[in-house]
Amino acid sequence: MAHSHGHSTLAKTGPLQASGGLKGFFLLSAVIGAAVFAAALSTDAERAWASFIHNHFYFMSLALGGVFFVALQWLTGAMWSAPVRRIAEAFTSYLPAALIFFAVLYFGIHNLFEWSHPEHVRGDLILEGKTSYLNVPNFMTRNFCAILLWIFFAKKMVGNSLAQDATGDVKFTNKNRFMAPGFMVLFALSFTMASFDLLMSLDPHWFSTMFGVYCFAGMIYSVFALTCIVTIYLRRQGALKEFVNENHLHDLGKFMFGFTVFWAYIGFSQYMLIWYANMPEETGYFIHRFHGNWMAVSVFLLLGKFVTPFFLLIRRESKRREGRLLFVGFWMLLAQWIDVLWMVQPEFFSEGPKVGWIEIGVFLGFLGVFGTFVLRFLGKHNVVAIGDPKLPQAVFHHHQ
Repeated sequence: MAHSHGHSTLAKTGPLQASGGLKGFFLLSAVIGAAVFAAALSTDAERAWASFIHNHFYFMSLALGGVFFVALQWLTGAMWSAPVRRIAEAFTSYLPAALIFFAVLYFGIHNLFEWSHPEHVRGDLILEGKTSYLNVPNFMTRNFCAILLWIFFAKKMVGNSLAQDATGDVKFTNKNRFMAPGFMVLFALSFTMASFDLLMSLDPHWFSTMFGVYCFAGMIYSVFALTCIVTIYLRRQGALKEFVNENHLHDLGKFMFGFTVFWAYIGFSQYMLIWYANMPEETGYFIHRFHGNWMAVSVFLLLGKFVTPFFLLIRRESKRREGRLLFVGFWMLLAQWIDVLWMVQPEFFSEGPKVGWIEIGVFLGFLGVFGTFVLRFLGKHNVVAIGDPKLPQAVFHHHQ
């Protein structure tokens, strides 16, 4: 009986009918962002490029996190996520835009990276030792290849998921289960490299072997937050009402809570190892960030990015309430944005963070492009993976 009811429910879904207002907001944001970035280049190029790489990394991580999320579901054969997996698949549609933005970044390399200036490298033993890795042609080639690789896997896996909508054929699930492990290995290597290149090499004298894991922790932290927000939005629109119950929300809430703790654990581990080794070549990064107004941002990351979501989500009821999850989801996205700011800006502005018209404008630009891609994807495809063989059970998912 449950299964027949499930299939009658499944027939009711379709692409998202997004409001014109939301589409308009994202398009306007993209236009404002382009205008602000152009204006900022002529008034304060350093700030413009710092803001560009900050938001490029932030939104690229959300899109790549979408690929990671879906690969993880195929890899583990998870059932609970069938009704919300399509949302994460929608995030991956932004990756081609990330490729274009990375190409634009080429024009800002000399504003951002000390190692791109031969006159700075000459005579600096550390930088001279890194020239075979840190040079412009290698930097561009490596990162282009990484993003193309991510696009390839996203297109294949999401393509299989969409094809399954039409037929319900289990072979598409098997294809993705076959591809997911390969993606995971390549993802771990390529995302670590991208984190080193785009963020860590802003300070080419500093290094941390945990930095890739730290960036990964922030990426997953924000992806679950965004998935939860979009799930609740679609549920309130009526698109997911029949598919997502409070048990699914509870699961998303548990992941948000779990990765809040994971991020704090990795952040603490990286800091503690550097603190007790007390080696000059490693400590500079944190000394930078514990001076001036950066200290307040460092304290915010401890209290705002970890303590706040930890206590807001620790109780079972709070993981089952839409309002609470929405608030914490937006809070976590903001905290992650501030964390990326904390990784980028101290290399340029040692006295404290700069958040003004440039930073907000460039953020709006990237948000507009990301939102437009995601809405377009959800407007073209079913918002639920209706061909997934696990969906009928997942709709009746409940905790014992």
